[in-house]
Amino acid sequence: MKLDWRLVLVLVLSLGLMVSCEDTDDEEDATAFEVLSEYMLANDMDVDVVVNGWITTASAISEAGLENYYIVDIRDIDTYNLGHIPGAVQCARTDVLTTVEAGNTNDLPVIVTCFSGQSATLAVVALRLSGYPDAKSLKWGMSSWAEQFDSWSGATASIGVDHANWSFDAAPALLSDNDDPVIDTDLTDGAAILAEQVDLMLATFKGISGADVLAAPENYQINNRWELTDYDHYGHIDGAYQSTPGSVSIANDGLDVLDPSQTIVTYCWTGQTSGMMTSWLRVLGYDATSLKNGVNSMIYSALESHQWAPIAADLPMEP
Repeated sequence: MKLDWRLVLVLVLSLGLMVSCEDTDDEEDATAFEVLSEYMLANDMDVDVVVNGWITTASAISEAGLENYYIVDIRDIDTYNLGHIPGAVQCARTDVLTTVEAGNTNDLPVIVTCFSGQSATLAVVALRLSGYPDAKSLKWGMSSWAEQFDSWSGATASIGVDHANWSFDAAPALLSDNDDPVIDTDLTDGAAILAEQVDLMLATFKGISGADVLAAPENYQINNRWELTDYDHYGHIDGAYQSTPGSVSIANDGLDVLDPSQTIVTYCWTGQTSGMMTSWLRVLGYDATSLKNGVNSMIYSALESHQWAPIAADLPMEP
């Protein structure tokens, strides 16, 4: 039987079109979140790596010698000019990457300081996701360096003690099988998406007060970053999930417990660990926020540890 070449051509073209469509479908199936999370996992940027050894103290820096660090101060320039750690470079939080990249760090570990240690965690996450895995935050910020910059003593409070929305109920079961967040981008490369998301996180991050969360906890997905023993001992914001540190990560599919349709409030003792966790989640596209000052702003009088305490002596500063 003689084949009709026109029929053969139609069949070949149809087969090619089917293969092309399959390839396109495969590409479209990989969402920006999937591309980004896979890139971060492959490049040691999962949460257990990023939120590990990320903090240091004023005494540790002073004792080791300031010349052994590249220190970045992200407070406003007027406050910086009132006094700062000798040798510290001032920049806005949103400029931390360009400042460090342009600075002569001499491969020294980068230390970021701010007023309370909370905003610095955003910068540290940005740095750790951008080629500076040893970047650290100064614990308690400049409040731990000089008494004149104490922003913590006035932030402690006990509004949660005996509050109707402070609960001692058992931890609710964690959610499961939630959808992935949608990252609004036209980029398809993991490294490019990461850089875009880091910039977005630095520009848009905002914390939330304990008073606002206590007033209407039902408006948020609230995650408590304590061990279960502390969760039970101190109580918790009503409805808060107990999220043991390390349980929410890319590698163990732990992100499924997070609901991308809700504002996710994470809280800890001081707002510093939750600042790290929240920054990392925002890079992945979640609508996440950190509770300002942690439970030091909610049950300060009930805390048996992790309390803010005013410093005993000022450390060296320069104007």
